[in-house]
Amino acid sequence: MIRSELHERNRHSWNAATVAHNSHKPDQAGFLRGGGSTLFEEEIALLGDIRGQEVLHLLCNSGQDTLGIAALGASVTGVDISDEAIAFARRLSEESGIPGTFERSDVYPWLDAAIARGRSFDTIFASYGALCWLSDLDEWMKRVAAVLKPGGRFVCIEFHPVAMIFDEQGAHVFDYSNPGEPLHWEDGVSDYVGASDGGLIPSGTKGDADVFVNPHPCAEFQRGVGDILGAVLGAGLQLAEFREYPYSNGWKPYSVMRSLPGRRWSVPKGKPSIPLMYGLVAGKK
Repeated sequence: MIRSELHERNRHSWNAATVAHNSHKPDQAGFLRGGGSTLFEEEIALLGDIRGQEVLHLLCNSGQDTLGIAALGASVTGVDISDEAIAFARRLSEESGIPGTFERSDVYPWLDAAIARGRSFDTIFASYGALCWLSDLDEWMKRVAAVLKPGGRFVCIEFHPVAMIFDEQGAHVFDYSNPGEPLHWEDGVSDYVGASDGGLIPSGTKGDADVFVNPHPCAEFQRGVGDILGAVLGAGLQLAEFREYPYSNGWKPYSVMRSLPGRRWSVPKGKPSIPLMYGLVAGKK
């Protein structure tokens, strides 16, 4: 069931958090203009050669990755529910000189409108903490499939459901899969950018920022790999690739982590590895 009222609550929480996140990042436009990119090599590999393609980036946040995709030669459209994120993305596109179209909307009505208008895309992309905000993954995937061109691909790189069963101290406190019951957070979307010790800021940090307290609560949805793959296959897409990674790009999920080269995090030495991310590619006939 699509929970629009929770999406709207999340919009307010993301509006507040987005300001905090971008407060840590210096001259993002200059960074992109000079050839910098926030994309990691894993998503670039999953995307493949997208030169000349029309790419839709759903839940695009502030547009940094969207413009990184544009710099690879694609024509990009980014969609996000946050007013602050889309306003920032539009400014970033203008100031960096990298073209991108950004539209503010909950993704469900946006996709419904795109279907009605006959819009279609070569590649649809979602990444890093996106799917947990979708109240009905099956319905979302059906809409995604509907706006993919024949031969088009859905590309997703995400934090692994196994990584999400632990709290910040590494204690196992959450269900592996419970998609029907949202997790409610009274403290809202956190300043995870500031807490990731520079892992999410390739342009370099601005230095100390004010402690962020989000006044707006939020709600997330926890799903297992079976739920995710079931939604992809149930939408009529064909799974072409699925990978798991024993490290996390950028985001520091737990308080005690081992820093790896390339702004990655892994479990400390001596601890058994767990999958921290996954990547998938699915195609439409």
